[in-house]
Amino acid sequence: MSKKKAILRAAAEETFAQELKSIKAEDKGEKPSNWELSPQGVLLYIMGGKTKKGKPITPKYFGQRRLVELSIATLLTDRALLLIGIPGTAKTWLSEHLAAAISGNSRLLVQGTSGAGEDTIRYGWNYAKLLQDGPSQEALVESPVMAAMKTGKLVRIEELTRIPSDIQDGLITILSEKQLPIAELNTAVRAVEGFNVIATANDKDRGVHELSSALRRRFNTVRLPLPATLDEEVEIVHYRIKQTQKATDLKAIKEEDIRQLITVFRELRNGHTLEKDQKLKVPTSTLSTAEAISAINNCISLQVHFGQDKGAQDMLAESIVSSVIKEDAHDRLVLQEYLEAVMKMRKDWKGLYHACKSIIDRG
Repeated sequence: MSKKKAILRAAAEETFAQELKSIKAEDKGEKPSNWELSPQGVLLYIMGGKTKKGKPITPKYFGQRRLVELSIATLLTDRALLLIGIPGTAKTWLSEHLAAAISGNSRLLVQGTSGAGEDTIRYGWNYAKLLQDGPSQEALVESPVMAAMKTGKLVRIEELTRIPSDIQDGLITILSEKQLPIAELNTAVRAVEGFNVIATANDKDRGVHELSSALRRRFNTVRLPLPATLDEEVEIVHYRIKQTQKATDLKAIKEEDIRQLITVFRELRNGHTLEKDQKLKVPTSTLSTAEAISAINNCISLQVHFGQDKGAQDMLAESIVSSVIKEDAHDRLVLQEYLEAVMKMRKDWKGLYHACKSIIDRG
């Protein structure tokens, strides 16, 4: 008998199925049509805490509670929700968990790309059936948006501003009239109660295509900031790393090493030291919380599998240099100046300074 293959990444509603079940069992709040939980139940699931019977609920989002309340309140109305922020502010993470808690299904997903066509938002055709029988319901291929409209679920649209403007505007009728016309069949799909859209957009590079004013008016925008403090960002990184790494592998890196990497990222990202007493040049790389998590996971993997003859700070330095230097000439200069002006001057950072300098010097 063959061994069942493990799924690389389970959906939120699968990973946290037990928590959702516990909340639902005790949720006495009023549930909007086709919602799995009440708004209060959704908030508990996202922000974490305990059910009335004391069952622990892990936090899914570590930012401001008010932003989550605004997001849930928007989805109770007939307006769609746009989560906006620079990369790494947990836009996708929050949208997935909102869909999991509200609809019980986070997999109705449109991934925005510059090559997205009309079928991405509206519908497509099975061309073999189309050529054989002409336009028909059997030949129609539903988009995730259409599937969500029919079932009263939330649909997620990632990186909305990467979708060409004329394709984006296909959402206007859907969001305004709550229906999707199918001209070829002289009919339309009407949205069932519970349907809504959660879109995300990156305001770092503003994607490829700006939203038209007509489409923007149909969204309530919630801007997600980066963590306000170093301690808050360290807490987020710790939590996410524990989710992805084995307990034994976590010993490969010290908490102080994690704190140093996040400090480097925050200072270069913000353009000044934590004490705000020294201005710094900013690299082209985003150096977001998500990139910090990725860098530390990379550091742990390097240390566990290839670092037997090296110290953890050598691995940490590799992760810092590869994360900061994206466009060689400018970013290399930024990091070199940071090493000499900031890192070298810190008493407990000598090991990391020499490790980073060694990597840069050897090119």
